Amino acid sequence: MLAAVLALAGPELRGQHDNGLVIALRSRAFQPGEVMLVAIDAPEPVTHLDVRVFDSPVTAVRVQPGRWEALAGIDLDRKPGDYSVAVSAGGVHSTKAFAVQPRTFPTRTLKVNPDFVNPPKSAMARIEEETRLVAHAYASGVARRLWSDPFLRPVPQEANSAFGTRSVFNGEPRSAHGGTDFLSPGGTPILAPNDGRVLVARPLYFAGGSVLIDHGAGVFSQMAHMSRIDVKEGQEVRRGDVLGLVGATGRVTGAHLHWAVRVAGARVDALSLLAVEGPQ
Repeated sequence: MLAAVLALAGPELRGQHDNGLVIALRSRAFQPGEVMLVAIDAPEPVTHLDVRVFDSPVTAVRVQPGRWEALAGIDLDRKPGDYSVAVSAGGVHSTKAFAVQPRTFPTRTLKVNPDFVNPPKSAMARIEEETRLVAHAYASGVARRLWSDPFLRPVPQEANSAFGTRSVFNGEPRSAHGGTDFLSPGGTPILAPNDGRVLVARPLYFAGGSVLIDHGAGVFSQMAHMSRIDVKEGQEVRRGDVLGLVGATGRVTGAHLHWAVRVAGARVDALSLLAVEGPQ
């Protein structure tokens, strides 16, 4: 019978072979907002793996003979506690517990146009339509992995680590900041972080000029507040293609790039994706 071992690893994947499945996790930290790489050594001729994290399926990809990988995310609102990874292969079912550790996000206070805090009635129909559009886009991703090379930074400037910050706009608390902000001046070219298909490419009420890319296997990138969009919906893009320019559109206090990443439905820090799937 196949046996399974789950090793919670740091920068390097680790596991101990037991003449069967070997499963290891790689992440910056097992906390809300982080990406986890699940690496599985499975003896040939296994042709399919079922992997579930937080009781939800994630896509496992055969990256070489005997080696499979899957990306999962710990959503920024995931409560600390004990959870499990479940793997099925060739009729064998194995589970292993892991722990999500607490994480405290800071709070920021911002002054913005009042229409972006309490939108006028005339804008509500547009906002509701855009909410449905984006939700449909996230639900229409393809199961297969569309990328093969590491993810890259879309702009050269540093990030200000705003992911997960609890925002107070004009004195009114709002939802957590679900993206990573890069301190890029207006007009900076924004590069596609990896191969994928453009699902949304248009101005949105809150996010301003936006491009949403499906990278496949449950991974999505959204670039927001753009001053110019150079791609079209339905277009296939390659890693490093110019998507448009940094701007200050939508609910902002100044020019910057907002890069929001979702992995298997979880809102995660883009820097965590780069740590796991970027150049090593």
